[in-house]
Amino acid sequence: MSYGSDGNTDENECISIVHAALDRGINFIDTADTYSHGEAEEIVGKALAGRRDKVVLATKFRLPASSERNDQGGSRYWIMKQVENSLRRLKTDHIDLYQMHRPDPHTDLDETLGALTDLVSQGKVRYLGCSTFPAWYLAEAQAVSRLQKLSRFVNESSPYSLFQRTVERETMPAVQHYRMGFTAWSPLNGGWLTGKYRSDGAVPVGSRAERVQGQWGEHYPILQTRFDMTRPGNQKKFEILSKLEAIAKGVDLRLMSMAMAFPLANPAVTSVILGPRKLEQYKDMETGFDTQLNASTLDQIDMLLPPGNLIEEADRGYVSPWMTPEVRREGVSKIRAY
Repeated sequence: MSYGSDGNTDENECISIVHAALDRGINFIDTADTYSHGEAEEIVGKALAGRRDKVVLATKFRLPASSERNDQGGSRYWIMKQVENSLRRLKTDHIDLYQMHRPDPHTDLDETLGALTDLVSQGKVRYLGCSTFPAWYLAEAQAVSRLQKLSRFVNESSPYSLFQRTVERETMPAVQHYRMGFTAWSPLNGGWLTGKYRSDGAVPVGSRAERVQGQWGEHYPILQTRFDMTRPGNQKKFEILSKLEAIAKGVDLRLMSMAMAFPLANPAVTSVILGPRKLEQYKDMETGFDTQLNASTLDQIDMLLPPGNLIEEADRGYVSPWMTPEVRREGVSKIRAY
């Protein structure tokens, strides 16, 4: 997500991060069509030159790719158009995991899954996935696939971290019931769990919070809320961080290493998605790759941050459009993409 104009504009450094990860044994790379307006896919494609068959390559469709009304969503029109764009940018003839990047209430799931099934039949896509779906929508998608004899979503990707545990309530039980994989995104909660943000309100230079308050803010206003240090939820994070750091120190770990290891301790989790923007950030993360949390540490975490807990609403990842006054009063026609 951080490669290109919305993050690191040094293409060579971005490629070096991918190469360092591959050399370390990482074999799953996740991106999306809208990250840096397609630039991220292009950089990943260049980075995988000569090494494409060594990785499971995932990308996504669904979010707006331009201001054009039809350049988004789960329609057959958009899926068939956008998959070709992603294949071209990634310099590959197939995508291993093609994911729907949020629900689309304007399009029936049988149309979406029908188009995706055709892509599987054509060999352009190997497996189907979804991202940040509510549990009821996961169940509906599985039912449509079964009844219509269509390819099904085999992986769900949702935010999951020490500060965002809502998926433990319904999403993870659904994922295990349907024998799906689960990839956890934002395990460091947008940088909060590195300890870089402090209660004095100072935003580190070059941090995601700084970019959100600046260049990203215009395009992703919801992210500005996530890094509004005055919000009660974010203020509560500051109170909890020192306690989490004490737990980590008690088992000779850094907070970031404990945070990265936390999702993997859950048997429903297949993989954790990390998003370093700089090579030095990747190297810093790499030191915690082998961390495993014991039962005692997990118990201490549960006492501080109970299962299913959410500290800050802005971290939810997906909020039902029916939570907005416009939709409650005027119906589904008022639903926006993101």
